[in-house]
Amino acid sequence: MINVVIVEDNKIINNSLASLLNRSKGFSCVGAFMDCESMLKKVKALEPDILLMDIKLPGMNGIEGVKIVKGILPDLNILMLTVHEENELIFDALVAGACGYLVKKTHPERLLEAIKDAHEGGAPMSSHIARKVTLFFQNKNTVKEDSTLLTDREREILKELITGKTYYSIAMTLNISKDTVRFHIKRIYKKLHVHSQAEAVAIAIKKGYV
Repeated sequence: MINVVIVEDNKIINNSLASLLNRSKGFSCVGAFMDCESMLKKVKALEPDILLMDIKLPGMNGIEGVKIVKGILPDLNILMLTVHEENELIFDALVAGACGYLVKKTHPERLLEAIKDAHEGGAPMSSHIARKVTLFFQNKNTVKEDSTLLTDREREILKELITGKTYYSIAMTLNISKDTVRFHIKRIYKKLHVHSQAEAVAIAIKKGYV
């Protein structure tokens, strides 16, 4: 069972998401909130596997909420679910600790798949968001701090992570084992001094490592 907490200030969407989760096999909505402040008071006790987070919320915005939640539950997988598609918001959310970024028009079946992917270690994004992320970073004037910091294989894996692939998909694409992918990602985390997949991708591209 994948336990999910929702933060969404539109009551109709909030209720619809909770209903979708509760009627779908293998998923459960363990908490639904209209703002970050209410969620932050209860999230630790709820022990969610996934947090669905909107960005524009009354009071604290979702990106600030992500930062605080990661301080409380560092291993929690957070998916942004929003109408906003601005490059800076996408980047800020990933750097804050979100593991994926979806738009609200995402089909319900795809949303459930994305939640499952995130739970299994992936970094799901709506397809056009993934393209925007790639183009955004490609167009940035990055400074290559140390091109030898990461190995060729580590850079290959980071490039695959940008597209939101799971460890299994990366292993199949690069013709290596899933355990080998995990080994390389642990080394990447250590080299970049990060603790999440999304943060590793953002930092690596921002600094010109890939």
